[in-house]
Amino acid sequence: MAVRKIVHIDMDAFYASVEQRDDARLRGKPVVVAWKGNRSVVCAASYEARRFGVRSAMPAIHAERLCPEAIFVPPDFTRYRAVSQSTREIFRRHTDLIEPLSLDEAYLDVTENKTGLPTATRVAKTIREQIREELHLTASAGVAPNKFLAKIASDWRKPDGLFVIQPEDLDTFLPPLPIGRIPGVGKVTERRLATLGIKTVGDLRSLELNILEDHFGRYGQRLYELTRGIDHSAVVSDRPTKSISAEDTFETDIPLSETEPIILRLAEKVWAASRKETRIARTVVLKLKTKEFNILTRSHTPLAPPASCAELTSIALALRERVNMSPQQRFRLVGVGLSNFRESEEASPQPALFDY
Repeated sequence: MAVRKIVHIDMDAFYASVEQRDDARLRGKPVVVAWKGNRSVVCAASYEARRFGVRSAMPAIHAERLCPEAIFVPPDFTRYRAVSQSTREIFRRHTDLIEPLSLDEAYLDVTENKTGLPTATRVAKTIREQIREELHLTASAGVAPNKFLAKIASDWRKPDGLFVIQPEDLDTFLPPLPIGRIPGVGKVTERRLATLGIKTVGDLRSLELNILEDHFGRYGQRLYELTRGIDHSAVVSDRPTKSISAEDTFETDIPLSETEPIILRLAEKVWAASRKETRIARTVVLKLKTKEFNILTRSHTPLAPPASCAELTSIALALRERVNMSPQQRFRLVGVGLSNFRESEEASPQPALFDY
C-alpha cells in the first residue's frame, strides 16, 4: 500500500485570534472568548490568557479567578464561520480531499495535490503562508502518513508551527509520548491504564492484544494499532455531523438531585460546540450511567430547534425529571447531547416527541 500524505491544519487560538485581529486594542492582551456569568464556559483563550492557565471548556468564572486582567469577549460565531470558510477556500486550492473537524481544524489528504508541489511539507508550508498573508492569522500544521499522527504533529510546535513525522520515525517518536496523547484516552481511561502500570505509549505497546481487548473490548484493538502508528481511516470530505455531546464521569457516584450544576456546564459546552455547525440540531439528549454501569437515555424533539443555550439547558433538565428511579440510586456519569442535525431550511416545526 502506498504511503499516504496527510496534513492536519489547526488554527491557533482561533476565536481569540480573530478577535485580536479585528480589534487592535485586544492585541497582546489576555483575551477570553466567553459569555460572562456563572454558567458560562470558555470557548477560546488567547495565548496571553493561556499563560495564566486559562483553557477552553473551563468555567468562565474559574478563568476570571486565574486571570483577573482577562478581557472577556462574547463569541461571534457568524464571523468565525466566515473566516473558517476563507480557510477552506485556501485548502481547496491544494486538494479536494478535506475533512473539517470544526471551524478551526481540518484534515487534508495531499497524497496528490492540485498545485504540483513535490512534498506534503511544501503543501503545508504554502497553506500556512497563504493563511498568514490573506487572513492575517496563524495556523499550525502536522504532516504524517495518517490522520492520527498528523493531529499529534500539528500540536507539537504550536503556535504557528510545522512538524513532520516520517514513517521511519515512528519507533523513536511514539514510545516516549504520554498515553493521554492517544485519541479516546481521557482521564478515566488514563487512570485505568495507570493501575496496569501504563504511563507512556511505549508502556502500552508492550501489552499483548488479548490483554487490551480483555480490559477495553473493541477499543483495545484500536489502542494496539495506534501505539504502533497504524491508522487506516481515510480523509472523508463533507462528513455530516450526526451528534454533538459532552459528558462527565464523576470521581464519586452521586444522586440524580446533585446533577443540575453538571448538566448546566455540559449544556454550555454542547451549545458552544454546536455554534460551529452550519446545520441545526433538532433533538436534545440526556445520558446517564448508574453506578452499576447501566445506561439510560432520554431525548426530546421540540416543535422548533433549541434557539439558545438556556433553552437547551431547560430541556435537558426537564429530561432529568423523566428519570423514574429511587432517590437512593447513584450515578457515575451524566451527558448532554444534540442530534438529528438538519439543514436550516429543513428544520421546520414538527410534532414534539419524547423517546425512550
